[in-house]
Amino acid sequence: MVAKVVLVAAAVAAALYLLYQIRSVVALVFIALFIAVALGRPVDFFERIGLKRGLAILATYLGLLGAVFLVGLLIVPPIVNETDSFVKNVPGYVDDLRKNKTIRDYDEKYHVTEKLRTGAEKLPSRLGDALGALQSVTVGVFSALVQLITVLVMAFFMLLDGKRALAWAFEELGPARGPRYRKIAHDVYRSVGGYVAGNLLISVIAGVTTWIVLTILGVPFAVPLAVLMAFLDLIPLVGATIAGILIGVVAAIHNFPGDLIVWVIWLILYQQIENNLIQPQVYRRTVQLHPLVVLVAVLIGASLAGVLGALVAIPVAGGAQIFARDWWQLRKSRAPLPGEPVPIEVPEGA
Repeated sequence: MVAKVVLVAAAVAAALYLLYQIRSVVALVFIALFIAVALGRPVDFFERIGLKRGLAILATYLGLLGAVFLVGLLIVPPIVNETDSFVKNVPGYVDDLRKNKTIRDYDEKYHVTEKLRTGAEKLPSRLGDALGALQSVTVGVFSALVQLITVLVMAFFMLLDGKRALAWAFEELGPARGPRYRKIAHDVYRSVGGYVAGNLLISVIAGVTTWIVLTILGVPFAVPLAVLMAFLDLIPLVGATIAGILIGVVAAIHNFPGDLIVWVIWLILYQQIENNLIQPQVYRRTVQLHPLVVLVAVLIGASLAGVLGALVAIPVAGGAQIFARDWWQLRKSRAPLPGEPVPIEVPEGA
């Protein structure tokens, strides 16, 4: 008995050590699985309109590539044009700061404007140094690109053969447990797919409204900043706040304090609408999580895996809740009520 316990403990320890050694590969597989589940609905849509499974996956991938290309067309030209204009106008922005009485008082005491003007005059050369420094990260970018391609290839095969593999696994589980786990898998798939679709919709709303406000104010980099808001808004709870602070800095440089005040008021109002109206409706219809669970899940995910962990924390918590709910229902169906006698099976012929 003791030898059996020792062997089991050693096997568990060896398995955990192996998982730790291949943790990067496990992370890639998990990301590929999440992407496959997230892309399941678009692939199913293309299948319903007549495409075979493989062509449906390719059509989905081409749609993603087209979306990335479109975003690049929206971002790159404005960044190039407006960066050049911004660099040329920074000295003027610094001079405009002295028109504000409060800033002028601090400037006379601490010589802020003089320091900013000196830095602004050096900005073009600093940008040149920054462009030179970007060359040093080429290897890192290439490595990330290879990992992205690897994840997309794994997700492709998961989408291609995932249904057949799951159907085989459910059949092997037998008539008693097979339907139960099939329902769990369906609920998890629906929860993750609904969450991804809803979160993308919320991010698009955040980006479009940000672009409208910045365009009305005449703030430079309106399109890139709107895309930044949409991208960071994918991170639950804190993403919009981070993007809002960065955009607020640009708005303050453009016109202080007018644009900054308008932006802060709009950001507060929008976050209230998103956090209290839009997001609860999305989470209620998809993952059905309590806001406290959402907050804790995001914090745990961010501490374990950074931004990626925060992105997948809510659907993972939703999947865990589905498994826990199924276990609890199964336990209740098997356990007798308090004070209820336990039924005794009588053999036939007794």
